[in-house]
Amino acid sequence: MATTEQTTFLPTSSCTAFDRTRRVASGSYVEVAVALNEHIRRKSDASILIFDDISGKQIDFDLRGTDQEIAERIHKHYPANHEQAKRAPGRPRLGVVSREVTLMPHHWEWLAEEPGGASATLRRLVESARRAGPSEKARLRRIHERTYRFMSAIAGNFPNFEEASRALFANNIPGLKKLIGTWPADIRRHILNLCADA
Repeated sequence: MATTEQTTFLPTSSCTAFDRTRRVASGSYVEVAVALNEHIRRKSDASILIFDDISGKQIDFDLRGTDQEIAERIHKHYPANHEQAKRAPGRPRLGVVSREVTLMPHHWEWLAEEPGGASATLRRLVESARRAGPSEKARLRRIHERTYRFMSAIAGNFPNFEEASRALFANNIPGLKKLIGTWPADIRRHILNLCADA
């Protein structure tokens, strides 16, 4: 009897941990770290890989000490993933970073005529583009890249890996499902979860 894969959309600032091919935990960084600490206490030969769900990149946690000590280290090392991060009172610093921008002379002339000068105008243009959100092409590229990062790290030597990668980047999700059909269930589910919104 055929079965269907159930996919769910991923929350922000989340990660998923695997012990070899089995999913051990998924959730916020702290939730996963605490669950891994318990898992490793019970299974000393665990081989753990942790992946950020938004980027697909591998991450690592220092699991020494108590759950509270682990949580504090994660909040310090990954401040963007600490939902309760405390902000200092007062106005936030702009955090301006100076880098070189190369433009044609007519671009510089146009920028010079804009209110606030070149830097302020460039900041406004960037913020406007960010608010508009990524293009469909850019959105798909991010989905494909995060899925491929996970696939290549955990399933790079699995059968049909190259073909599955090509199907992913072609956005052929039915073909991808078929090609990974014999892979371990937890890995298969996570791949389909990562590319669910493609």
